[in-house]
Amino acid sequence: MSIVERLKNIGPGAMVAAAFIGPGTVTTATVTGASYGYVLMWALTFSIIATMILQEMTVRLGLVSGEGLGEALRDEFDNKVIRNISIFLVVSAVGVGAAAYETGNILGGAMGLETITGISTQIWGPIMGIVAGLVLWSGSYKLIEKVLIGLVMFMSACFILTAIIIKPNVGAILSGMFVPGLPEGEGLTLAISLIGTTIVPYNLFLHASSVMDKWDGPEDLSEARFDTIFSILVGGLITLSIIVTAAAALHGTGTEITNAGQMAMQLEPLLGSWAKWFFAFGLFGAGFSSAATAPLAGTYATAGALGWERDLKSKKYRIVLGIILVVGVIGSALGTSPVQVIIFAQVANGILLPISAIYLIWVMNNEEKLGDYVNKKYSNILGIIVVGFTVLMGVRTLISVIGGLLG
Repeated sequence: MSIVERLKNIGPGAMVAAAFIGPGTVTTATVTGASYGYVLMWALTFSIIATMILQEMTVRLGLVSGEGLGEALRDEFDNKVIRNISIFLVVSAVGVGAAAYETGNILGGAMGLETITGISTQIWGPIMGIVAGLVLWSGSYKLIEKVLIGLVMFMSACFILTAIIIKPNVGAILSGMFVPGLPEGEGLTLAISLIGTTIVPYNLFLHASSVMDKWDGPEDLSEARFDTIFSILVGGLITLSIIVTAAAALHGTGTEITNAGQMAMQLEPLLGSWAKWFFAFGLFGAGFSSAATAPLAGTYATAGALGWERDLKSKKYRIVLGIILVVGVIGSALGTSPVQVIIFAQVANGILLPISAIYLIWVMNNEEKLGDYVNKKYSNILGIIVVGFTVLMGVRTLISVIGGLLG
């Protein structure tokens, strides 16, 4: 199959990329570039490579075994106690991660609306959450999603074009991408936030299920891998562009990022006085589309782990959907700084990520389920490096948080 034909057949991989090109990524990447320039871009490099490694495993799992990670996990342990503990840990990680993401998604979209209307995010946040819930309940989300994703993609194109126009220091970018450094202050928090906003735990559950809907079996692995790697690279390029534009426009100016208007300044080289409007509408689109899809993704992942039949209209599905939405609505109404909440959501996601990743690697070594498609030694080594690094970063973050609470 030619490259052009492969590009026309892009599918589930685009969903994975879309999951991390939301308000969380825009905010985290902007704050990173504004605060530290290119110094923390190595965290993005790690995140993109790690996402490819983990999502390739889920593609293999889905196409070879015909199961998602949740279903595979239920069959993995004969001991009932170990199985139940495993399911509890995974459901907790996915549920907490989706709920944290939901709060950030709602507040991100609300920030865009606040910039346009001047009305507080405390008002727009709950309204957005309620509307997202009604849209999900009605099942008429697809058309709205296409319009909003169009806004997000336009904003993403603006970032990429701006990154080219400003002619950044390529040497400094390459150094930041491949030479790890951890500056004092919020450097650790932002590094793990970049990881948490890129490697999304519930994608490990959703991706395996979606490739089964798109392709037939192991014979389509090559096509599915191209779909995954290409889509993640494009998502990574967008995030990189946001860091570059923020570094060029805001780093060293002393600007503290607290709202969408300040973040929009990085697009002024391309859009001038229109930057605020395009950025605000794009951020709203990213927030609202994600506010409707994150609860759906969290519900599917939870249902798979608990062995429920796939039916969005069932009472159990709607209860989980409602819990995630309610957490997001309450979180958006508390009056906390939207930027700080979004950063916290990515940190929480980064800390919880190893739980899902460890179980994925465990399942991918089941020869009875996967036969010749089990993880090879190099896949396990790469997977263990990813998990080890995220555990280390998560522990350091927890130590930092506890130290701050104690004094």
